Amino acid sequence: CAGTVQSPININMSRTIFSPQLRPIQLSGYSLPAKEKLRLRNNGHTVQLDLPESLAITGGYAQQYRAVQLHLHWGSLSGRGSEHTINGHRFAAEIHVVHYNSKYDSFNEAMVHPDGLAVLAAFLEVGPRENPYYQEILEHLYKIQGEGEEVWVPGFNIEGLLPANLKFYLHYNGSLTTPPCYQTVKWTIFNQTMLLSHDQMSTLVMTLRNDDNKPLQNNYRPAQGLHRRQVLSSFQTTAKQLPPGKHV
Repeated sequence: CAGTVQSPININMSRTIFSPQLRPIQLSGYSLPAKEKLRLRNNGHTVQLDLPESLAITGGYAQQYRAVQLHLHWGSLSGRGSEHTINGHRFAAEIHVVHYNSKYDSFNEAMVHPDGLAVLAAFLEVGPRENPYYQEILEHLYKIQGEGEEVWVPGFNIEGLLPANLKFYLHYNGSLTTPPCYQTVKWTIFNQTMLLSHDQMSTLVMTLRNDDNKPLQNNYRPAQGLHRRQVLSSFQTTAKQLPPGKHV
């Protein structure tokens, strides 16, 4: 995991480059009926929800990417736990929805290719009310407290876990943040933060246990070196503009 294209990173907003070529992210198949059951698992590192391949990114990327799973990164009651940071600021938690390029036959085949993977990420913070979409996951955590435990949960609108506005985001090339850390991920980090209630955030950081039977907390990787990479922005900040014709 010692490459020069690793994730997560700290994003310095004054150094991002506005790129008008970054189109709004479009999703399809993200609203699942309750009769479709999804596997929710404590894998000892995070809580992972396996997703059917009918969920896809159909716009915003040059190719179509199929969903595989989503998972969360968080801190503890006393500290924040997002993986990416903005201007050095760490958020309470972060969601990652992992996809692979549909031109490959499987996630395992795709993950070794430079254009193989795409991850949609959003930051989570504490807000004034309960988030009904996140509750669809959080209400089951007590059933999977131990590593390796899993439960089947009813399908719901997965898109509700992400911001309503998918036009505004940051984009860079990076890696998986857990071994084998393949440097094959096109990252999309949305500009709008998702809000959970205080009780929901407490449930997230307090319920699960790791393989040592200790509380599963602070499961984020520290920021990695940016090296020569550029972070592109789909929205105008005080940023420099990308020269015309330059694509991601």
